[in-house]
Amino acid sequence: MPGDDTDRAAGRIMFEIYREADFNRRVRVVYFTELDEHERDSQIDAALAGEPLYSGFLTAARIAEAKEVIAAFLDKSNESGASMAELDARLAAFLTD
Repeated sequence: MPGDDTDRAAGRIMFEIYREADFNRRVRVVYFTELDEHERDSQIDAALAGEPLYSGFLTAARIAEAKEVIAAFLDKSNESGASMAELDARLAAFLTD
């Protein structure tokens, strides 16, 4: 039906977790659908230059919880390394098509 895609898209946040391309190789996240006009180009360029690790769509209704899971993954990845399988299991409840 008309409007279904728009309504569904409004309830989700597109994101990507990536490893920076520079010397530090830190793991970062970008929430594409939350970017402001003034930061969009630089954030997208940084993600495209990096190594993609994980991407998808998060349910907007539970975005705060999902961001906490992602933040914990980023901290662990940047300190000592983290398992992508663990991230996948922890994010499963927050992902949508």
